[in-house]
Amino acid sequence: MQNFTASPALRRLGLIGLLMLCVSLPAQAQWKWRDAAGKIQYSDLPPPSGTPDKDILQRPPGQKLQVIPVLPGGAASAASAPAPRPSGPSKADLDNQARQKQQEQEQAARQKDEERKIALQKRDNCARAQDNLRVLQDGSRLSQLNDKGERVVMDDAQRAAEIQRTQGVIASECR
Repeated sequence: MQNFTASPALRRLGLIGLLMLCVSLPAQAQWKWRDAAGKIQYSDLPPPSGTPDKDILQRPPGQKLQVIPVLPGGAASAASAPAPRPSGPSKADLDNQARQKQQEQEQAARQKDEERKIALQKRDNCARAQDNLRVLQDGSRLSQLNDKGERVVMDDAQRAAEIQRTQGVIASECR
């Protein structure tokens, strides 16, 4: 009896063949269909809804044809059957929702920033008005510039009017 041992080249060929067989197995889980333009499409995802069964050329193992039941009293046809509804929102819907949510967040952030700026301005106005009121009430002599640019000393009536105006500013800005 003769002992047979494979040569290294034969072993390499066998190994390459086995490797190619292993790599080609996942290709069997592919979808193959003809699109509306008549071109053959390959994908690991099913064809878009609305693709007629006659245009689906290959399905992964375990995928069945969609069966449209015939109801008593009428024949079912592909045209009269309701289109299959997607199980969830489409990618476009999800993108629109995400975009809308991002816009709402940006708008809320802008509004919050604007409110913060307004609050800082009010705080600054309040502090200045309170300082001005202290100066008006301390009794020291104050002057203002008139239209000609000349200094005019404030009399008691002008001081009282300015105190009243400043108190109005404090009432509105210091809440």
